[in-house]
Amino acid sequence: MLNFNTLKTAVDKQLVEMTKGDLFRVDVDKEIMWNTYLDSFPEGTNEIFRERREHDCNCCKSFIKALGNAVTIIDNKLISIWDIEVGGRYQPVVDALSKLIKSKTINDIFLHFQNECGQEFTNETTDSGGIIKWEHFHFRLPNKFVSNDRGSILSNSRANKEVFKKGLEIITLQAIETVLELIDQRTIYKGDEFKHTVEKLLKYKKKYNDVIEKEQDNFCWSESAKIGMSSRIANTLIGTLLIDISDDVPLDIAVKKYEEKAAPENYKRTTAIVTKGMAKKAQEKIIKLGFENSLERRFATVNDITIGDILFADRTTKKEMGVFDEIIKEAPLNIQKLNKVEEVDIKTFMETILPKADSLEVMFQDHHAANLMSLIAPQNDDSKNMFKWDNNFSWTYNGEVADSMRQHVKNAGGRINGVLRYSILWNDGDNNQNDFDAHAYEPYNVITFEKKGCIQKSSGMLDVDIIHPGRKIAVENIIYTDIKKMPSGIYEFVVHNYSHNGGRTGFKAEIEFDNQIFQFSYDKELKTKQKVTVAEVSLDKYGVFKIIKSLDSTTSSKDIWGISTNQFHKVSMIMNSPNHWAGKMIGNKHYFIILENCINPNDGRGFYNEFLCNELTEHRKTMEMVGSKMRAPHTIDQLSGLGFSSTKRNKLFCKITGNFTRIIKINF
Repeated sequence: MLNFNTLKTAVDKQLVEMTKGDLFRVDVDKEIMWNTYLDSFPEGTNEIFRERREHDCNCCKSFIKALGNAVTIIDNKLISIWDIEVGGRYQPVVDALSKLIKSKTINDIFLHFQNECGQEFTNETTDSGGIIKWEHFHFRLPNKFVSNDRGSILSNSRANKEVFKKGLEIITLQAIETVLELIDQRTIYKGDEFKHTVEKLLKYKKKYNDVIEKEQDNFCWSESAKIGMSSRIANTLIGTLLIDISDDVPLDIAVKKYEEKAAPENYKRTTAIVTKGMAKKAQEKIIKLGFENSLERRFATVNDITIGDILFADRTTKKEMGVFDEIIKEAPLNIQKLNKVEEVDIKTFMETILPKADSLEVMFQDHHAANLMSLIAPQNDDSKNMFKWDNNFSWTYNGEVADSMRQHVKNAGGRINGVLRYSILWNDGDNNQNDFDAHAYEPYNVITFEKKGCIQKSSGMLDVDIIHPGRKIAVENIIYTDIKKMPSGIYEFVVHNYSHNGGRTGFKAEIEFDNQIFQFSYDKELKTKQKVTVAEVSLDKYGVFKIIKSLDSTTSSKDIWGISTNQFHKVSMIMNSPNHWAGKMIGNKHYFIILENCINPNDGRGFYNEFLCNELTEHRKTMEMVGSKMRAPHTIDQLSGLGFSSTKRNKLFCKITGNFTRIIKINF
């Protein structure tokens, strides 16, 4: 029968080999571990000796509780100190302990408070004066596994492992390869500084993907222990770019966010964000699907539209106007005088009013600038359709007028999507360095710069606060995200000149709710500490917003896309968006009102990812870039006008000529 010294020596040799690498602890109850040791001896081999079982020894108990749950990792598998061959009565014991330890998961690196674990032997003096030498488990740990500052070291190692695993799980292989390609092309700022880090991540990502799921945690413990703080790439600046790309953030936007943090204030991009790998894969797919001739786009014309796609076409002839008619037309209308006209919803208008109309005119107001749209057709009439619907037509909205302040807010890190938005803008080309503040006076609270970043009970928050505009356009933004949390009453929105730094100009402001943008302009100098009320908005108990007081609204007219604001313009035709032609209903419906003399002055975007067929989904990032580049060239012969989504609230004044002439307000 083997003696205890055989087991002790085998455990010691196992630990010598294990401590050549990294050690870890598994999460196991120490009492369960000790009882497993005592209870696993074969029957009759651990009998009571005097008062306790033969192997129930405090010295060995101390050793097992200190080192019994230590493991190392080889080929992503746990190796315990009990993975030994000793035979005899001790084999069932080490087998049971090995099974217990390897059934658990690692929860820390191994670190002990002292080098000595257990005691090599003890001497007992017998009643007759003799000496009995008792052997015990014992091991002297190398210094690298010993520390008096275990708390912080263990905490850091856990953080290293968790961040490392998080990065390997959420950062995709495609994102890593994309960033490496951008770095090689010198497309992103300071990319060379991160190249080695990203290359190492690529190596680890490939290894991680090859590891079976139940061993991936072991892989992360093993590798993070070797590389230390370098395992936290997911929390680094380049890590945010990798995560954004992995989360399907459009590449241009992801890189822009990265460079806003990494680049100096005056850094300007000179290279387009297009990777060869992405373009090649997309090109191969486009060729395979037969879409080579489908990418070229142009503005649609009247000759492209079949009668079945048109809901209304003007039936009257265009009459010649005299010089006085032109002068009258140029005079902007007072919108307030139209507030008492008949109101109808879009469904009633389409079903009962439109069929009887001979001629229509609609009023183009300032807040309709974002509704300007153009219908886009394929350059090659016989090209294969690449959209979700049964025709090859698309459309594009104007994103450069009404959305300009929203974009500046977004670029500054502010939120633009909520139930109510209040934004101000200044230093727009006029070097106004004043420190303007956006204030919101709620029914029971005030939001000022002192509460920046703090979400109020009303769900309101000031998320952008500019103190020193510098050379940039300055914006501030207050957003409300939950109408249920907003108390009913009056919300007063104010601009406060906190610090006058020589600026002689005023500001612009926007208030947005119910998918309507109200724009205000104040062109006077604000003195130090002066406050200007932009508007007062009421919120009733039914959740309805209404502007009850505001800066004097201007009725001056301005030309956008060749048509003047605050005036009526003749409608040439009305149609549904192409995704709802021929009785089909794919996605949200838009109502397109084509206007005479409305001309998009820019090249029109050919398509958006939302339009594309499912076969191109996997290449959405590349197609997003292709869509922005494959634009319809500008031409005077085009179908442009106003578009209204069926999912967004809006209003439009319409002058109808039929049996008699009347003005109505259409509510979308």
